Amino acid sequence: MRDNIFLDTNILVYAHDLDAGDKHDVAAKIIYQLWESKNGVLSTQVLQEFYVTLTKKMPRPLSKVATRKILKEYFSWQVVINDLQIIFQASEIEEAYNISFWDALIVSAAYSKNVATILTEDLSHGQYIEGIFIQNPFI
Repeated sequence: MRDNIFLDTNILVYAHDLDAGDKHDVAAKIIYQLWESKNGVLSTQVLQEFYVTLTKKMPRPLSKVATRKILKEYFSWQVVINDLQIIFQASEIEEAYNISFWDALIVSAAYSKNVATILTEDLSHGQYIEGIFIQNPFI
């Protein structure tokens, strides 16, 4: 559905990082709106990175128990399981757009759900990749 929005890991992390200042406020508002509209899309890659970041990479990591509880709440969203086709397509996107494989995997997962927009800090704001608008919500 073209009104669906794919979230990259950094948006989820900021939404749950109370020390992220303005980025926390922006990301939390996005998450709230997507819960209400049911238009949020994630991938297994995003959820894996989210878990690791919250439990190991934040200045004040969350407990694994608390993080699993948060993680489980996102299971009700549309979640793309990165299958062989998505991985193969990501390798093509990586080459065509000269981006990292991990970013290409995000694009490929989003493409598989026909999303209109990817919210991320990691790609160029305003760019279209495979017809998907890249938006940095913190600009």
